[in-house]
Amino acid sequence: MLSIRKTSVVWLFIAFERVLTAQTPLSNHAHLGFYPDVEHDLGQWDLGEAPAVNATGHLVFETANSLLQNWANTRHRIGHTIVPGTVPVGTLLYHGSLTGPHLPTALDWVAVEPDHSIFFCYGSVKTGCWHLTLAVTRPMKVLYFDGSSAAKLPEGIMDTQDLVAWSEMKPEWLTNEEQRIKDLCKWGQKYGVNGFVRPARSKPDADFEIMVCDFTSHMEVVSFLNLESPRLGVRLPTGLSEDPNTAYEIMHSASWRELYPGETRIMLDFSGLVSFYDTALIPSLVPCRAGLERWDHRVAGISSEDIERAQDRLARALVRPAVTTSGIDWKTVLRVVVDRYASRLEMIQYLSNMTLDDKPIFDHAQQVQRQLRTILLPYTVFAALPSNTSVTANVTNSWAAPVFRECATSHTASIAAHGTALMPSERLLLQAVQETTREICRVVTKMWASGLIAGVDSFYPPDQRPEADHIRTLMGEWREDITKLISWLDWNVWVKCRPACGIEEMCYLPTWPIGFFPPPDEDDAPPFQAQWDSTSLWPDPNKGEWKRPQPKCIRRLEPYGF
Repeated sequence: MLSIRKTSVVWLFIAFERVLTAQTPLSNHAHLGFYPDVEHDLGQWDLGEAPAVNATGHLVFETANSLLQNWANTRHRIGHTIVPGTVPVGTLLYHGSLTGPHLPTALDWVAVEPDHSIFFCYGSVKTGCWHLTLAVTRPMKVLYFDGSSAAKLPEGIMDTQDLVAWSEMKPEWLTNEEQRIKDLCKWGQKYGVNGFVRPARSKPDADFEIMVCDFTSHMEVVSFLNLESPRLGVRLPTGLSEDPNTAYEIMHSASWRELYPGETRIMLDFSGLVSFYDTALIPSLVPCRAGLERWDHRVAGISSEDIERAQDRLARALVRPAVTTSGIDWKTVLRVVVDRYASRLEMIQYLSNMTLDDKPIFDHAQQVQRQLRTILLPYTVFAALPSNTSVTANVTNSWAAPVFRECATSHTASIAAHGTALMPSERLLLQAVQETTREICRVVTKMWASGLIAGVDSFYPPDQRPEADHIRTLMGEWREDITKLISWLDWNVWVKCRPACGIEEMCYLPTWPIGFFPPPDEDDAPPFQAQWDSTSLWPDPNKGEWKRPQPKCIRRLEPYGF
């Protein structure tokens, strides 16, 4: 058996070698001059040049990458993005009737999951409730508001909707949903918009809802069933079901759309995206965000001129023929970057923060260096090596600039070459990818180059092993670099329950009202009764889990709890 295995390995090696030798390389070794622009623009690839304090490219990147994903929009509730979209033919939508067996005709809500709509199916034990299933018969134009934009909470969540409906923020109309849908539909009628999509994760009914303007124009009835009522006609102050299992299963159904690819039944047009992080389109918000963390960013403070510009950009996107766009799949462009770097950066951070026991620090540094080299392998230009003569080049690691450049431009160079054919929103997305990949590659190249110079790269072993103190200093610098990078990127893919939840649990981000309970000593409180009194209708937006939601495991089965 051993002989057979050896023979197989030998034949596999020979076959692989023949495949390689059969390929004719473009060049055995290309000097740096082979890359026409590198020698002329190396000055702009400075490994010591961090992004500007007010840069927003990474924010545009992650908000666009998180569209139609519940997890990210629960974590950062205040939306900054509006995107046109389409609900495709054949999509099923659901509506729970509040008033009995009456078909809605205009200005009402539908859900994309029946678990969600049944929550609004009111009726008594004797009469049951009425639940409507609809099918889209022709493409339905919609507008999507990101963030937890269906949650009527007084901290800016409704700001972008207010700007579209009324050209100003109207906090006094926070709960006036009837007026909001009426005026949104009036605005959208000019552009053929028949619905407005909102994530509802900061509500007990969770998931996505669509505010429909006209039920007769794009949909047909599939069924209108008289069901057993899950609500028994009782409306608790928190809007929650009497049956705890119903509430938890609604949260569970919403978790299906938490992460990429998110809600796939709504097709967004990224070429028409309007971002309030676009500093060229909306410069008035730049000083409003100065010194604030992303949790505290709001659209409030925007100038009237910028409101007009945002509305004009949106209107142009809604009336533009589809054939005028570039055809670039921006959703995939963004996701490829995340897929390429997320798990590897996470591993580097994990290794950098490890507590060493018996493992020699030199071996540990080499392990980190291997991860850095793996990320840069497709971009490690052979001619870019440390200088044997220039002390300055080695101190600043300027010799690694070609590697930095190839890494930073790999995802965008071909798109940028056709930049004149891009729509304004596409140019914004291109810039967002460029700024994001530039910083990732700057930090990773800087760390890799420092490790190579320090003598911990196994591809270029030093004549003498570096001293332990030097390696500890290097590890400290690495730890600081990777921590800052991950904090700056703030990708939601890294926000997860650690350790992972068990089979009877699900990972949950605290959101009002579910999880904001009275103290445990109040034994007579209902299991889902939120902190509720006449003076405190909502949780304090500046405190605790509401301000900075952190993931935690909660039970999906009895006994329920947080």
